[in-house]
Amino acid sequence: MRSGNLTSIIQQAWCPGFIMATQNNNQSRSRIILGIFIVVFVIILAQLLNLQLFSPSYRLQAENNAIFRKVIYPDRGIIYDRTGHAMIDNMINYDFTVTPNEARKGVDTATLCAILGIDSAEYHKRMITAIIKNSSFKPSTFEPLLTKELFAQLNENLYKFPGFALQERPVRTYPFHVGANFLGRLGEVSSNYLKDHPDEGYQPGDYIGIAGLEKSYEKVLMGQRGVKRFLRDNRSRIQGPYAGGAYDTTAVAGRSLYTSIDVKTQKLGEKLFQNKLGAAVAINPRTGGIIAMITAPSFDPNDLTPSEYRSHIGFLVTDTSRPMYNRAIAGMYPPGSTYKPLGALIALDEGVITPSYGYDCRGAYWACGKRVRCDESWAGHAANLQLAIAHSCNSYFCNIFRLTIDNPKYGSPRKGYARWREYMHGFGFGTHLGVDIPGERAGNIPDTTEYNHDYGNRWVSCNMVTMGIGQDRMTATPLQSANEACIIANKGWYYTPHFVDSIENPQPGDTSFLARYKVKHSLLNISDQDYRAVQAGMEDVTEVGTASNVKIPGVKYAAKTGTAQVPKLKNLAVFVAYAPVDNPKIAIAVYVENAGYGSAWAAPIAAHMMEQYLNDSLTEDTKKDVERLSKANLIPHQVFEWRRSQDSLKAANARAKEHRKDSIEKAAQQQHLEDSIQLAKQASGHSQDSAKEDSVREAMLVNWRSKMWPLRFPPLKNAGK
Repeated sequence: MRSGNLTSIIQQAWCPGFIMATQNNNQSRSRIILGIFIVVFVIILAQLLNLQLFSPSYRLQAENNAIFRKVIYPDRGIIYDRTGHAMIDNMINYDFTVTPNEARKGVDTATLCAILGIDSAEYHKRMITAIIKNSSFKPSTFEPLLTKELFAQLNENLYKFPGFALQERPVRTYPFHVGANFLGRLGEVSSNYLKDHPDEGYQPGDYIGIAGLEKSYEKVLMGQRGVKRFLRDNRSRIQGPYAGGAYDTTAVAGRSLYTSIDVKTQKLGEKLFQNKLGAAVAINPRTGGIIAMITAPSFDPNDLTPSEYRSHIGFLVTDTSRPMYNRAIAGMYPPGSTYKPLGALIALDEGVITPSYGYDCRGAYWACGKRVRCDESWAGHAANLQLAIAHSCNSYFCNIFRLTIDNPKYGSPRKGYARWREYMHGFGFGTHLGVDIPGERAGNIPDTTEYNHDYGNRWVSCNMVTMGIGQDRMTATPLQSANEACIIANKGWYYTPHFVDSIENPQPGDTSFLARYKVKHSLLNISDQDYRAVQAGMEDVTEVGTASNVKIPGVKYAAKTGTAQVPKLKNLAVFVAYAPVDNPKIAIAVYVENAGYGSAWAAPIAAHMMEQYLNDSLTEDTKKDVERLSKANLIPHQVFEWRRSQDSLKAANARAKEHRKDSIEKAAQQQHLEDSIQLAKQASGHSQDSAKEDSVREAMLVNWRSKMWPLRFPPLKNAGK
């Protein structure tokens, strides 16, 4: 007998209590283990119920799997000129979108990359970006705003790209190809903007106004997107509207803007500024509405629509002539002699001169111990204010500036200068006017601290004497100079310059925003008599003065020429004017860089723009002069050479891009060929294997027949008899 059995017999004989205790312990362990399993099962079941019934993320994923949400982008509001021409309109374009979770298998990436002109690394980078931005289960933009050629190729091959789709999107188009800098443009909404404005309804991949009127009036123009929901099966095939369209929302188009721009005048102005640097602003002095705003060089706004953006932005940003810089509101130039009418008004109002005040100029101003040259030297050309304005006498205006600063009633040049500076701010210089597009700069009317720093609190009016002819440290924007012409035309009042006259279906917020442009600003209580004295001098500028050779057929107008010195370049040409003199309908300022005298280039540009606006046409002689002006190249040599080199580089890049695209297409074709060869080899190998198997089977069959046939059918005896 084994010892183990003996031990068991002894325990049963002598320890019945021990046996019962052991059985109880085993039962307890079983219950504990069973209880643990039950608890774990309940926890798992509860979690599953929570996920399916209560978890938002699970419900969202389930919804995304079962329902396809198609975003319906609204048309943005149209921007019209004063006669109802659409300067910005909408057209339908397409985004190429991807839902990453549905594009995991079966995508012909070689063909897709060849069509888009990208490589596999870029393909995977875009897929990762889509997942990070918008998750694997939502459509994301893979290639935005396709060209017609891309759309055609992708649409033809779409069946090769499961998980990809073509999504309609209204995009901007610019029928007149003008106004790029004030109309503005759209750009993809940034992640920072989405983070800072979570309640404004934007989503990754949306476009938003990022410049010009598009930015200022974004809330008006944007509209409200709609959504259509479709039910899909487990293979992501659309089965029809979800819940009969009960949960769909309709896209609401944006509201349109009606502006004061005259698109014909704008187009003419941009033509006149071809091959030039500078700016022009024309304003209706009765309303403050901007008629035209030119900045040169400029660009075709169609070049920065999202589908064209990548092809042009690099060259526009690096162009040393800065075509994306709006010189009309941000260019700070010395106004030169166009300041003189304001200097005269200040001196008249301060009582330091009268309209009959004269100055004996002999061709230069010497009173401060340094020569300030004057272009006129004949006797009597500054015998009174009217003549001094007409002939733009530098000596006259240097002198009356000093009389204003040194006015005895203020006790010191500092106080006299501070008072003069208040006048200039009242005229809108050295401050923001508040135009309704972003980017405006204030110009510069320096305060006394600049002179205190430079001259140690010992400065006098002679230290800034050229301020009297619009130079020294004075700078202004073309917008401010055009507003100056409005103030003089109106004899002392103006409306804040603006583009938008009205908004379609205005809301309370729109009305309050536009109200600021309906406020009439009256200035400084300068008398009509003083304004009339200045107006008379400006009228003589075009009759007998510095712009007497520049006429508008059938229209009498008032103006002031200006010339400011620029180091290492030709002078800056400036011209301000308003017309007609008896009922002003347009006020204008023109700045042309590197051009010489204002009467040579700036004056005819202004005159032709005013003629177009007032007469809605140009005479044959004017048309010929427009061609002459538009062909003249005043761009500085170094800028011209740089732009020519960039044109060459752009052409080279275009050729390289085309070559790269051809290389990718050839690589894709080669890959297709190799794949076809491999498939053919596999098919051939399979055929050979099948043939071998068939041969073996046939040999076995023959062998079997040779053995079995005699047994089944023995030969007949005497068969031949």
